[in-house]
Amino acid sequence: MMERPPYHIALERTQILQMLSAFDPRVAGTPPLGIAVETSDIDILCHVTDQPAFMEAVRNIVSSLEDFRIEQWMHGQRPIIASFQGEGWEFEIFASPEPVDRQAGWRHFCIEARLLDLGGEAFRGRVMELRHSGLKTEPAFAKALGLTGDPYIGLFELEGLADDALNERLAAIQG
Repeated sequence: MMERPPYHIALERTQILQMLSAFDPRVAGTPPLGIAVETSDIDILCHVTDQPAFMEAVRNIVSSLEDFRIEQWMHGQRPIIASFQGEGWEFEIFASPEPVDRQAGWRHFCIEARLLDLGGEAFRGRVMELRHSGLKTEPAFAKALGLTGDPYIGLFELEGLADDALNERLAAIQG
């Protein structure tokens, strides 16, 4: 298996962000958060108002790359998901008619970044421990925070809190 470079080098080498520039591409997920594990992929979120044009553009850009797949969900706003392998990484492009700032993946990414920043190394270590045990990102955060119920909804409930309130929650779990 090819040793993969850091995610930002893989992005530079594939030039995927430049090729998707018309669609407000933003990198989210565990690599930019600094909590990637061996199975982590590079998630790119896009805003797409013309889905057929986006599908054609993506096919032109990455269809020749290894393990290229593209599909469109049949519910909700019918987002498009494209994936491929490049530079030792799996890339996943999530394209929705919803602006990136309002997409669930971006909102989760932003609250996770805030929590990691506020929680320091102790909290980061706990999240990484849970990630290495096999938990996906949002469930790992929820468990580290002591949240019950749906981890995705639980994180949404935290995003509107001020840093002081988040610090109180983090202090309570780090006791």
